Amino acid sequence: MHAFRSHTCAELTKDNVGQTVRLSGWVHRVRDHGGILFIDLRDHYGVTQVLADPDSAAFKDVEKVRSEWCIRIDGEVKARDPELINPKIPTGEVEVFIRELEVLGAAGELPLMVFGDQEYPEETRLRYRFLDLRREKMQKNMKLRSDVVRSIRSRMWDKGFNEFQTPIITASSPEGARDFLVPSRLHPGKFYALPQAPQQFKQLLMVSGFDKYFQIAPCFRDEDPRADRSPTDFYQLDMEMSFVTQQDVFDTIQPVIEGVFEEFGGGHKVDKHWPQISYKDSALWYGTDKPDLRNPIKMQDVSEHFAGSGFAIFAKILEQDGTQIRAIPAPTGGSRKFCDRMNKFAQEQGLPGMGYIFWRDGENGMEAAGPLAKNIGPERT
Repeated sequence: MHAFRSHTCAELTKDNVGQTVRLSGWVHRVRDHGGILFIDLRDHYGVTQVLADPDSAAFKDVEKVRSEWCIRIDGEVKARDPELINPKIPTGEVEVFIRELEVLGAAGELPLMVFGDQEYPEETRLRYRFLDLRREKMQKNMKLRSDVVRSIRSRMWDKGFNEFQTPIITASSPEGARDFLVPSRLHPGKFYALPQAPQQFKQLLMVSGFDKYFQIAPCFRDEDPRADRSPTDFYQLDMEMSFVTQQDVFDTIQPVIEGVFEEFGGGHKVDKHWPQISYKDSALWYGTDKPDLRNPIKMQDVSEHFAGSGFAIFAKILEQDGTQIRAIPAPTGGSRKFCDRMNKFAQEQGLPGMGYIFWRDGENGMEAAGPLAKNIGPERT
């Protein structure tokens, strides 16, 4: 038998009943049920329930075991009673009666419990990272990242891409990245640095005749963190293609991203239609080049309706080159309190303010109300 295990803690089923097996893992928790000791034994793959009673030669050793001890056990696989089956785990139909136990690594009192969903301060989690990473949520997160990268690689390979790596450090240059330096041992006083333009290495591959390639590229930034980026390093999918148009790039990457979200999205619907919005339209409609399309509101340029209207504030704005007046539809936002709040927000951003028009059902259909409607007249409104 193998020195540490014959099976993982997620493998045993009813087909193994009667077999002598060897398991190694961490003690997830210990339960004392009237002299019978139950241990949830955990490894990377799952959990198996093991137990000992006073008839077991290992009972005294099992009594000493505490949470997060690393142990090896030999024992016999037994079927659980029907009322004790745990359908939530793959090994829920069986348990292992311990015949022999070896402590591979004992643990003292824990500053951070692995079992359960307790929340701990970030400082504690970072200080005891080896314990934090044992927690089920963190194990799933780490595995998910690995699985996503594997999936991306497989999809890119299936599309005929090669995977090439480019240098991470190179000779420093006056205009290059000086935030991350590596001193040279062979050349005292000299330093390696991040490439100022890593695209040069990528372009070198392309002009050398390689048709298309990708890499899961490590990226380094000495800048403030963002919602979608770590402050120092992160990874991204880079790809280069020869003899293609912009649409070819879109058509190549869309099914890759779609497939990843279908595989790991937990059953959520993944849109098959990806709208393509020009930078100009995106800036006009949403005020940003990466809009959240869950928000259906689109701004519109209504400058022409205010040109020559005599409305002083807007006339003054339109006298400035390159300025526009934009309207923002706000369904269900028709209250004076809401408009006053928006006006205050606009002034805090350096604008003179925001006007508004209320549209309401009237005797003759939709009717407009508010200061703007009164000043520019019904035709412009």
